[in-house]
Formats: sequence, C-alpha cells, structure tokens
Amino acid sequence: MYPLHLALCLTAALAAAGAFVAAPAAAQSSPNENAVPETAALSAQVGAWTVVDTFWAHPGSAPSLSSGLIADRRMVGSLLEETLHAEDSRQPLRIDYLSYDAVAGQWRYVSIEARVPVAPMSASSFTRDPADRITLRFEPFAAPPIAPGWSGRLLRMEQVITRDGPDHETKDQFFILADGTATRWLAHRYDYRRRR
Repeated sequence: MYPLHLALCLTAALAAAGAFVAAPAAAQSSPNENAVPETAALSAQVGAWTVVDTFWAHPGSAPSLSSGLIADRRMVGSLLEETLHAEDSRQPLRIDYLSYDAVAGQWRYVSIEARVPVAPMSASSFTRDPADRITLRFEPFAAPPIAPGWSGRLLRMEQVITRDGPDHETKDQFFILADGTATRWLAHRYDYRRRR
C-alpha cells in the first residue's frame, strides 16, 4: 500500500490535470460508450516493459545510464497507469497517468516522482497529437538539487512520447533551466521495450 501522503498528492495532481473522478456506480457509463481511438491506443500499452533511463545533467555532458527498470502498465478507467520500479523491488520509483481528454481534444498527464524532491507534475498536449507521437508541456517548477547549478532555478520541461511499433517506445524529456541561456537539451530518455 502506498503511503497516505502519496495518495493525497495523486488525488490533487489528477484534479489539477483535469482527470475525472469516478461517478457513483449507478451513474457510470458502459466501458465502450465513450470510447475513442486514443483510449484504445492506451489499452494496447498494458503489460510489463523493460526500461533504460539515460540522463544528461547539462547540454553536452556525459550520459548516466540506469538499467534494470520495469514499468508495469494497466488501465484505470480511461487512464493508462504506469508504475516504474527496479527489477528486484516493487517499491515505486515513479507513478504516472496518461489519458486523452476527448472534450478538450488534448492529452493529459500526471507524474509522481519518488526519486527526486518534486511535487506531483501535470502536463498536457497543445493539440490532438496522434497516439504514436505525443508532446506534453509541463507547468514550470523549481529544479531539484540533483545536478550542479540546478537548485533554486525554474525548470521548463517538455516530454515527447514516441511509439515506433507495439513493442518499443521512447519518452524524451527536454529541459530548459532559467539560467539566462534559454538552452533546450535532451535531459532524459526512457527507452521502453515490451517484456515477453
């Protein structure tokens, strides 16, 4: 069971991202009544995935590689829930939710990180991106003190999810630090491969 504060943070983050709260059982629609192609595309991602995380602390810096990560994905209503953990542990390193808002015509995303001291982060697409290439923009937030020169600076972040088939996906995270240079760089690449 996750700690209570994590559950409270998740509830607040989902509300901030515009995710729905389930209605009482009598008022809920049937699973296929409001189905959209984007939800079907999310459902196809259910299962376990092997993940390699590559991190670049600054533009041009040497990459740091983290392997042995597993992403377990399941559908929670119309949201794709992903729990990232080490292969030898069930302790969550990150929990995130991705959904498509058919009314607004945009993708919505919420991420809760356990590895770095940041609040729950929400993001959305600007347009109705295709399900195989989704660009999500986050609200600016204070950069965590995980690399020299980061602490106390505002951080802008964009995540591009690219699927090149049913068994491979990348999540590229581009950062811009408020350091006067407005330099955008690829800071994180999560490489996903479906486990068989």
